[in-house]
Amino acid sequence: MAENKTPAAAQDEEYTPDLVTLEDEEGKEHTFEVIDAADHKGTHYMALVPYVENEEELVEADLDLILMKVGEDEEGEYLDIVEDDEELYEVSKMFEKRLSEFFDIEQ
Repeated sequence: MAENKTPAAAQDEEYTPDLVTLEDEEGKEHTFEVIDAADHKGTHYMALVPYVENEEELVEADLDLILMKVGEDEEGEYLDIVEDDEELYEVSKMFEKRLSEFFDIEQ
């Protein structure tokens, strides 16, 4: 069952973004903001959006939601893409439900 956790961006207190930097296949780094995290069927998932430092640069159409699952190996935790279509569908519906109160979500 999903953990009930209010997204940090929706809280009224002073906001400090939770950022992660990921490296793509070409070695280029990209920074994302974690807007929510939850467990589903024993696996931890994170909902990320590309990070923009300046709100004036923010264009809502550019904020594609990226879903990552948290894995663990002998070196520690890592983020991985959700490759299974059924798993991706279930997790995306879970985050859609959790985040729809705070964000305008297009399907």
